[in-house]
Amino acid sequence: MHIPENYLSPATCGVMAAAMVPVWAHAVKKVSVELPKEKMPLLGVGAAFSFLGMMFNVPLVGGTTGHAVGGTLIALLFGPDAACIAVSIALLIQALLFGDGGILAFGANCFNMAFILPYVGYFMYKLLLKAMDRSESGKDIYKYISAAVGSYIGINVAALFAAVEFGIQPLLFTDANGLALYCPYDLSVSIPAMLIPHLLVAGVVEAVFTVAIYAFVRKTAPDMLYENIKQTGSATEAKHSPIFALVAVLIAATPLGLLATGTAWGEWGADEIAEIENAGQALGYTPAGLANGWSLDVIMPDYTLGGVNEVAAYIFSAILGVALLIIFFKLASLFIKENKNGYAS
Repeated sequence: MHIPENYLSPATCGVMAAAMVPVWAHAVKKVSVELPKEKMPLLGVGAAFSFLGMMFNVPLVGGTTGHAVGGTLIALLFGPDAACIAVSIALLIQALLFGDGGILAFGANCFNMAFILPYVGYFMYKLLLKAMDRSESGKDIYKYISAAVGSYIGINVAALFAAVEFGIQPLLFTDANGLALYCPYDLSVSIPAMLIPHLLVAGVVEAVFTVAIYAFVRKTAPDMLYENIKQTGSATEAKHSPIFALVAVLIAATPLGLLATGTAWGEWGADEIAEIENAGQALGYTPAGLANGWSLDVIMPDYTLGGVNEVAAYIFSAILGVALLIIFFKLASLFIKENKNGYAS
């Protein structure tokens, strides 16, 4: 679901980035009120779950690949506003260091994965939980079902938005010969190409990823749950060694993401898109915006490192990404003040 560089027009990228500015401003303001200062560094762990989840590529229908995002998961742990910030920072690191998602398309990627996904997923979670939870019996199972369905719906709605952003490009931006300048596939292609694999596979992966980690956190570190943070504020410190152990296990397991072959839909390089087939027919040309567009030379493109075994490079990428996220949110906590109720401000 990471939109690469030059698949969206500069105008589209500008609009999407502008749309995210008030969202980020709202999220920062809400987190400063809702999240205790002592919990801020743990938000880096939540961002790490998202970063690592996006490294576990799985094969999708049609020969492409996809991955979990974890937006609803972070919303369950720290709230949807904190999830927006956490996923945004994870996406920024992916784009700057690994070329996973475009810099110009950063606003669009954040709109889909850091805004639509966690807010929709969390809203559906709350809605379903309210509808099902009529008694104390079976309360946990109701939460897990709501988390699964909420995260499934969240990622599919996000995929729909990405499909629309892709699909409007050839309708709005063409050259003198009528050829697409950016993404060459219109809505009739982009929507089913994005939604069918997400509805059938990626949404299920997102639900399993969300529920598995959510259940683990509920058992081992309930102080990290948004529902408990809201009730207790800056409660007594708890040990989080099981959570960090889980992060370590996920890092070690990330090379499983290398087993999925193929490229995610809409993430082909400019050198290969002309040969991509749709309905049995190759595109036959490279859109000018893709061929001549702006690009950033990153230090570890596609999580690789020159001269290093791909498995070792993948694990190193995971360690680097997680470390940067934890350091970022730790440093962020040092620059904020704590009010009398224990909340950041």
